[in-house]
Amino acid sequence: MKVRQLVQSPPTTVRSDQSVFEAVKSMEKANVGAAAVVDGKKLVGVISERDVMVRVVGAKKDPAKTKVRTVMTKSVRTLRADCGPEEAISVMVENHIRHVVLVNRSRRVLGVASARDVFQARVDSLDDQVRTLEAFVGEDGHGG
Repeated sequence: MKVRQLVQSPPTTVRSDQSVFEAVKSMEKANVGAAAVVDGKKLVGVISERDVMVRVVGAKKDPAKTKVRTVMTKSVRTLRADCGPEEAISVMVENHIRHVVLVNRSRRVLGVASARDVFQARVDSLDDQVRTLEAFVGEDGHGG
């Protein structure tokens, strides 16, 4: 399975000049915990629930007046959309992040993968492997 299969299409994106309130409404509508921040077609950051909690709520800022650009995470870790869950997990663990932006060859945003979705895909894959091995071991063929 490719990580691309785990993300919503079209991707949830917001602009850096939007208010945090507008960004949160977009994320709520899409039922996601993070959105890619794009200006034009260029990826400039990512805004997550944690960014909002720590940099807006915790700092007692007004989400209707605070611009996304002032609270977004600017150093964004991206992955090619055709990577597997193992690579995504590795990047997330190494970088202590919960979301990774998926891009195509031309760096166009294809989606945002969450740790929950990536880990669930890996668990599902391991479950499939266990069932395959159980079926193999349980077969009573030659030499069995």
